[in-house]
Amino acid sequence: MDKEIKLHGYPSIKLNIKTESDRGTIHLCSIYECFDHESDVAIKENEIVEFACPHCNKELLVKEECKLCGAPMVDLILTTGGRVSICSRKGCSNHYLAFQDPTTELTRFYNEYGL
Repeated sequence: MDKEIKLHGYPSIKLNIKTESDRGTIHLCSIYECFDHESDVAIKENEIVEFACPHCNKELLVKEECKLCGAPMVDLILTTGGRVSICSRKGCSNHYLAFQDPTTELTRFYNEYGL
């Protein structure tokens, strides 16, 4: 989480990215269902982007394909447990939230974020 770059008043999710022609960073909105982002490189519509950790630059693991467009899905691990998976194709809105132990992790999630 990047507390210095905020989107809609909340810290953004900072990631390194690689496009077909460039490398840079992207800040994703941390509000679920919000697809807003800021990037220091141009990303073409429908382009598949590779995502990596901004600290160690390790590529984020891809475990499955998007059920809407076939692009790789990218997992973002939540500190409260579970994960958010997003499609790596710009313009695709497929994403979901998953918990391994829903009762425990949802309770921690709601306690942490006060939703």
